[in-house]
Amino acid sequence: MLATLPGYRDAVALDEPFRPLSAPAHELGPLTTLALRMLGDDPWVGRFQVPGNAGERRRLLRALLTIRGPAPLDPELVAVLDALLGGERQRTRPADVLELPAPIAVWRGDITRLKADAIVNAANDAMLGCFQPGHACVDNAIHAVAGPRLRADCGRIMALQGTPEPTGAAKITRGYHLPAPFVLHTVGPIVRGDLVPAHGTALADSYRACLDLAAEVPAIRTVAFCGISTGIFGFPKRPAARIAVGTVRDWLAARPGRFDRVVFVAYQAEDEAFYRELL
Repeated sequence: MLATLPGYRDAVALDEPFRPLSAPAHELGPLTTLALRMLGDDPWVGRFQVPGNAGERRRLLRALLTIRGPAPLDPELVAVLDALLGGERQRTRPADVLELPAPIAVWRGDITRLKADAIVNAANDAMLGCFQPGHACVDNAIHAVAGPRLRADCGRIMALQGTPEPTGAAKITRGYHLPAPFVLHTVGPIVRGDLVPAHGTALADSYRACLDLAAEVPAIRTVAFCGISTGIFGFPKRPAARIAVGTVRDWLAARPGRFDRVVFVAYQAEDEAFYRELL
């Protein structure tokens, strides 16, 4: 049975603000080493040798957290990771969607560096993030910056649901260490071979599901979309952009004033050109 927001809202403490402590820059290296040492006591990690280079240590930590499942972490380790991730967030200034045109805008860059009330993650039907270290998908990027609390919340939701997430539906969690306080997770259609009308219908469903769900949370006034299904899911980018823009325009026209900004995030110049052509 599909889990609706009332059924999991309390389980993920959606309405509780997340305000972690942030470590200063000079403590980030030692915190990385400490986190690796603490993870080394966990049987899922196995044996590994901690590299001497600070950058390599941080990449190793990210890889270990990427392959780790949603099982609870030791509270002391959670505190270390929160201080580390919070400190890293403080070192970068996010772009603010309120500085973009209203009501619909295009922004090119890394969605994990965008300050919106909610960003959209293109998830798979397990809804737990990407488990491939270094994989260049938006799912991996979002979970890496948000931290392991995000996977834990997704795990709670999926345990309550008991079945894979259907295409065209959406879930919401807090964003933790992201500049965005909320993340909307949706499973777009997978295109293998020719594009057929059912693919377009399913993609439009994903966009509508995200907007409908965001509208249930009064604090969300701005939403930023990644290019749902246009990565490894294989949906051609130009028709995907056309469906995205048309669906969002129709939704906003039917509910004027509900959102202050809806932003399409383009990671590559080609994607940006498609959106700007349509807008």
